[in-house]
Amino acid sequence: MTRAPAPRVILAPDKFKGSLTAPQVAAALAAGVARISPEADIRRVPVADGGDGTVEAFVAAGWTRVEVTAPGPTGVPRRTAYARHGAAAVVELAAVVGLATLPEGRLDPLGASTYGLGVVLAHAMDNGVTDIVLGLGGSSSTDGGAGMLQALGARILDAEGLELPSGGAVLARAAHVDRSAMHPGIAVTTFTVASDVDNPLLGATGAVAVYAPQKGAGPDELDVLESALTHWARVAGPDFAGLPGAGAAGGVGFGALAVLGAQVRSGIEVVLELLEFPALLATATLVVTGEGSLDQQSLHGKAPIGVCAAACAAKIPVIAVVGRTLLTADEIRTMGFAGCYALADLEPDPARSMADAAALLECVGARLAVESLA
Repeated sequence: MTRAPAPRVILAPDKFKGSLTAPQVAAALAAGVARISPEADIRRVPVADGGDGTVEAFVAAGWTRVEVTAPGPTGVPRRTAYARHGAAAVVELAAVVGLATLPEGRLDPLGASTYGLGVVLAHAMDNGVTDIVLGLGGSSSTDGGAGMLQALGARILDAEGLELPSGGAVLARAAHVDRSAMHPGIAVTTFTVASDVDNPLLGATGAVAVYAPQKGAGPDELDVLESALTHWARVAGPDFAGLPGAGAAGGVGFGALAVLGAQVRSGIEVVLELLEFPALLATATLVVTGEGSLDQQSLHGKAPIGVCAAACAAKIPVIAVVGRTLLTADEIRTMGFAGCYALADLEPDPARSMADAAALLECVGARLAVESLA
């Protein structure tokens, strides 16, 4: 009698924010599946959507972690890293100048800068990288990408020809951008912005109105920043300010579009493409994805939805494993999921669920092996 081939399970979760990284989630699920189905071919493919955790997802997939020292959002040097494979690199804004990198968590809505991000980009190009994916999300600044560009050699001058310091508020004085001394690698490098944000730079749905309050901006500071970015857009590239994604990460999307010639793409789509996810699906039996909270925000391009779409396109059943879900069973089915397991069903107390997430995920892995691989 011919033995049936072993099931191949693709574990492609995002992080459970505040609890476990995506690789840790995949490891816990794998342990549970293997306990029930030791013959299963389990492939761990932790994912991200361009925000925090993106570099770690690529390192887990075998890319090289490259460490570098760069200024944080307030100028304090810190160690950070990007992922590299051949001439390609994935750079994560959140790991360099994100909210989590602010010293002692002190917000600086007017002065925080993306200068350190430009330092990391320059390091990659200095070392032969010619294809850069820039993951945006979790930004602590609203400087329209100006700091990033300054680190790459752009000189932002006021009306008297004096160079402006870093930060968002000072852009109200910008009169000219001198690009003559920009990093030579820019001319031969392809930049792709990976983001799930489609906001323009300015206006009611722009970088300031929607995201600056999360970075500590009060009503007066919102007015200052909107005025500054309006001025910055006129100087750096007015044709790009209204494009989808220009408002990503406090306007870094705008700076990348207007000056670096970047293309904006869905974060999870770019990540799955670079991880060669479609090829893995060719022989898959089951796909498992998830994140800490499956809710309405998830529907707007978050990682599990992208994984689900790819699996459904390949006609592979896909299951969501989440910390909690705020969606109805009908909404979950409509998205294409064959099922959804929530840790909250095992441990209703949120604090305990987050603290014991690894053990709970192992239990869920075992359960889904029984119910989906038997």
